[in-house]
Amino acid sequence: MSFVHLHVHTEYSLLDGFSNIKKLVRRAKEMGMPALAITDHGTMFGVIEFYQAAKEAGIQPIIGLEAYLAARSMQEHDAKEDRKSSHLLLLAQNEIGYRNLLQIASAAQLDGFYYYPRIDKEFLAGHTAGLICTSGCMSAEVPRLIRQGQLDAARRSLDWYYEAFGRDNFFFELQRHDTPDLERINRTLLELGPHYNARFIATNDSHYIDPEDAKYQDILLAIQTGALLSDPDRMRMTDGSYYLRSPEEMARLFAEVPESLSNTLAIAERCDLNLDVDNYRLPRFEVPNGQTVETYLRMLCEQGLKLRYGERAGSPEVRSRLDYELGIINKMGFAAYFLIVWDLCRFAREQDIWYNVRGSGNGSIVAYTLNITLLDPIQHELLFERFLNPGRISMPDIDLDFPDDRRANMLEYMVRKYGQDKVAQIITFGTLGARAALRDVGRVMDIPLPEVDRVAKIIPNIPSKAEPLRDIIAEGFKGLPELKKEYESSDHLHELI
Repeated sequence: MSFVHLHVHTEYSLLDGFSNIKKLVRRAKEMGMPALAITDHGTMFGVIEFYQAAKEAGIQPIIGLEAYLAARSMQEHDAKEDRKSSHLLLLAQNEIGYRNLLQIASAAQLDGFYYYPRIDKEFLAGHTAGLICTSGCMSAEVPRLIRQGQLDAARRSLDWYYEAFGRDNFFFELQRHDTPDLERINRTLLELGPHYNARFIATNDSHYIDPEDAKYQDILLAIQTGALLSDPDRMRMTDGSYYLRSPEEMARLFAEVPESLSNTLAIAERCDLNLDVDNYRLPRFEVPNGQTVETYLRMLCEQGLKLRYGERAGSPEVRSRLDYELGIINKMGFAAYFLIVWDLCRFAREQDIWYNVRGSGNGSIVAYTLNITLLDPIQHELLFERFLNPGRISMPDIDLDFPDDRRANMLEYMVRKYGQDKVAQIITFGTLGARAALRDVGRVMDIPLPEVDRVAKIIPNIPSKAEPLRDIIAEGFKGLPELKKEYESSDHLHELI
């Protein structure tokens, strides 16, 4: 009997999920699962990474989100009334559903954020197309009402979800973790099922991959909440069952509701979403009448060539370099890209906004003649192919730096020119190196700071992605006798490392 996990948190449920995406997908593959979902808390940061990893492993990726539903309107911010949100599990069936997930995630962050990225039922009702919804975990609206003994309110809530999503797109979600409340919720949902002709799914609220990872996820929670591990009142999971359970284990846990297992496969079959990128979609750049983006780019470069090179503008060396670059740029379809960047730099100069270009973009004579870059690539013998290589189709990447206090001016200009819905800011994630991780873990373990510092200073400054401590320990602390001595000196330092 196979099974598909539809309620899964990755490391992008920040300081809550402990599942590395590649390891998560690999584990699902090992257990013979045909598909796997990603449903991080309030965000879709990991979706593309997850999609690509699942595809590479031959597993069907299911894209979802565990959203936060506001207690009242997503516009209200009263600490007494609106601090507590309920969870809501959503899965995209198709591209329409995926686009609605994007709208929900964006609105929750930009318009509804209050302690959590929230939406409300009014917003949700306008974005249900292409989505599957479930009754959710213990922190969802319906289970919470059941826990509070408000069965009439729970029924009204269920009526609303069936109305909003349609009978085929709403499922009762059953979970099995070590808490009496959850047993009562499951029992009540099973009792309510016949009235709604409900369909059930079994899920595990997965926050880590293997059972032994529970203690590491617990440390993450302590770091997130600023609590000590020894604090009896801190937030923690109810038990160690929030891992990626096997299909066999799920079958044993839900043997009395076998359709709850087969329905996970049915949902996986319905979720058909292609996020493969086979081309680039550049914003439309308006050019003067009678021009194309290619001819307009050529015209601007010819003007810039005379300003930059003067009498040398007609020399074979300069002329052949420009023709060569423009030929590659036009062949690869990136003329509009250069015009977009040129226009941003033009606006910055007109507004007396300083800017600078980093990286391989300085190797382009097109960028130099457009006054994007300041270095003559011919004089400095810079290679265009390091920036844009016809043998490897990838987007050109011109890194522009603007001062912090003028960046808003640039964003406002882009919004006016291209439209609010065409301009976005991006997020980057920093990961902790071994020393920083050691200090965070030492703090929640309540180990005296001088001891933590002493150990941290011994650790080599290795990039965070290298998993240095694991490698160092596996190799028997080769070349690091001081660290080995600390590791073996006491139980608490052994545990810390």
